Amino acid sequence: MEMKKKINLELRNRAPEEVTELVLDNCLCVNGEIEGLNDTFKELEFLSMANVELSSLARLPSLNKLRKLELSDNIISGGLEVLAEKCPNLTYLNLSGNKIKDLSTVEALQNLKNLKSLDLFNCEITNLEDYRESIFELLQQITYLDGFDQEDNEAPDSEEEDDEDGDEDDEEEEENEAGPPEGYEEEEEEEEDEDEDEDEDEDEVGSELGEGEEEVGLSYLMKEEIQDEEDDDDYVEEGEEEEEEEEEGLRGEKRKRDAEDDGEEDD
Repeated sequence: MEMKKKINLELRNRAPEEVTELVLDNCLCVNGEIEGLNDTFKELEFLSMANVELSSLARLPSLNKLRKLELSDNIISGGLEVLAEKCPNLTYLNLSGNKIKDLSTVEALQNLKNLKSLDLFNCEITNLEDYRESIFELLQQITYLDGFDQEDNEAPDSEEEDDEDGDEDDEEEEENEAGPPEGYEEEEEEEEDEDEDEDEDEDEVGSELGEGEEEVGLSYLMKEEIQDEEDDDDYVEEGEEEEEEEEEGLRGEKRKRDAEDDGEEDD
């Protein structure tokens, strides 16, 4: 695909001045030069043209807001002074896999005052003796060369940093939303302790009532037995009185008969 067609496709019906990121990887340049990219892309901050067979930066438009420029796997061998003129605010430049051989070629990047990270991996210049020390001495504004600083500390990935920050923010929000306020757990523990004490009190009261009920039941049964015995005694006494009355009645009748018998004899 030609670069001009690729640019039109990437626009997606947007005006060039609305685009902040543009990826043109793997499309072909015409005669090794940029075609279709012009000054109307004034808001562009990220531009990637990897593996497009680019050999010259002569037709690179003025992109004052450009921060990151990816030019890996092309056939660029020089002309880097154009970058300071057209993209003065670059902070990241990837020239890995190009035809850069000499320190003099890289020296043109001294005018990129904001440049912090430079990648020359897989360029012939990396085969030079004291390559890293020489580049850091030549370009004193840069912090990272080929992904590492002078103490061999790896450069942070901006996307990973953003993700970590986002995760931390999410965790803080979750803690703020779902987490209990300070002192809340202590209040819960105190309430649980109070509930346990209440349950214990209820159990004690219940056990006391149970013992009382047993005592009442026993006393009640004992009273019933006493009353039954008294009732039995009353019954016996009443039966004896009836027998005595019957005996007295029989005696009275006998006396009466004896008296009648005595009277008849007198006659």
